[in-house]
Amino acid sequence: MRFIPERKDFMDSLLEDTVNIPAARSDLMRTDIRKTNDAYFLDIEMCGYAKDEIEISLYNGNLTVRGMHKADTPKKEGSIVRQERYHGTCSRTYYVGSALREEDVKASYENGILTVEIPTPEKREAEQKKYISIE
Repeated sequence: MRFIPERKDFMDSLLEDTVNIPAARSDLMRTDIRKTNDAYFLDIEMCGYAKDEIEISLYNGNLTVRGMHKADTPKKEGSIVRQERYHGTCSRTYYVGSALREEDVKASYENGILTVEIPTPEKREAEQKKYISIE
């Protein structure tokens, strides 16, 4: 049985979720975390995804980012010898604290980078699973 230590700090919990993951995994959504006086910013690499293929949800203090590639490749003459385009889903979850509400989180997507803005924690009750719109 693995003992999971209690998360002490908001930033520690964000880093905990991103550390100890092999960098060579092709499905990994690489993330940079920045902090300002008012908020944390998660810059998540989502290259190759369209804005409507990305979904962000918040449930019980866990922020989940999910990318879903659709298999809408046009039929071409001949058989495929090798295909390197990925069709399917990938997701990553970050613990952001149960005090955060979905209306507090902002997201934007530009040039393959999803930027999620999370305000510094305030004490609020956790809510039901909801989705966050991407601008």
